[in-house]
Amino acid sequence: MNQETMIIQAPALRRFIRDALMVAGLTPASAEIASDVLATADEFGVTTHGVKLLAGYLRRLQGGGARTNGQPHVLDQGAAWALVDGDSALGLLVGVYAMQIAVAKAHSAGISYVGVRNSGHFAAAGYYSLLAAKAGLIGISVANDAPSVIAPGATRAVVGTNPFSYAIPAGRHPPLLLDMAISTAAGGKVYQARMLGKPIPDNWIVGLDGLPTTNAELYPDEASLVPFGGYKGFGLALLIETLAGLLSGAAVTFGVGSWMRTADQPTLHGAAFIAIDPAVLGPRTLFLERVDRLIDELHGTPTIAGVDRIMVPGEREFANQQRAQQEPLVLSPDVAQNVRLAAERVGLEIAEYL
Repeated sequence: MNQETMIIQAPALRRFIRDALMVAGLTPASAEIASDVLATADEFGVTTHGVKLLAGYLRRLQGGGARTNGQPHVLDQGAAWALVDGDSALGLLVGVYAMQIAVAKAHSAGISYVGVRNSGHFAAAGYYSLLAAKAGLIGISVANDAPSVIAPGATRAVVGTNPFSYAIPAGRHPPLLLDMAISTAAGGKVYQARMLGKPIPDNWIVGLDGLPTTNAELYPDEASLVPFGGYKGFGLALLIETLAGLLSGAAVTFGVGSWMRTADQPTLHGAAFIAIDPAVLGPRTLFLERVDRLIDELHGTPTIAGVDRIMVPGEREFANQQRAQQEPLVLSPDVAQNVRLAAERVGLEIAEYL
């Protein structure tokens, strides 16, 4: 693997992603939306779910597994709920479409659920939750995935990493933002260690014998991810599977395809988006003030030596994003390698963006 890093300005990275997706067949408007999803992750410092995924998405768009002309649409709906068919469009576009519906319904009904079927991998779940928070709502986003995580005591994977995210709006502070996989470490981090030739902690994966291993080379063919907290993570995975898959009518567990291994077939991912309007229970400004006070209280918690203050979920990511507006992004060798692969796939010269 090429071990060189890549230095690129954040706006240039956004243009590259947009241009690559347009070459692959997306409309300018769709490419702009998808580029914002991916570039935001890189600006946040969540490099496993940003431009690193682009080459794989381009491969699926070119292979037909993700439809360039897919049109997410509502199958059925009520005042506080909707069921969306993703039409095998790029999962990023489906996610934005569905959360926008959830936000609109929550503004009128107070709370909403939007279930999604026939979608695809949707990158960072936190992006969609944040859409709700920017509209003054509490947002929750979940999705299922092809099995890669064991149940405690099992020797093979039974559930996906099934991401879970929430965003809670604040007043003076940025929103509280959590985005996590139900595994101890996201699969992308194992792939990253594998590409960089680095060992991993012994609580990330287990081999076919069910025993821990630090050899990232074994994943995913000869090893599976471990759920965080044992049965706690596994139990949360099943709730997500229910909201995103069983309730929405999407594929579940082994019915969900691997977006990385296939290019010409739909993966049938499911997702769910929940939005809650705090204004239905009292003045919105009061709620935002209460969130601010909570954050201030946590910031004021006594800390151990070497820790300046307690950081709340999302705080580091927003600081990284602010820094990315002032300083160029430095993409690690594994991310840079995937950027070069994406450029080659659509015939763009990456040097023109650097």
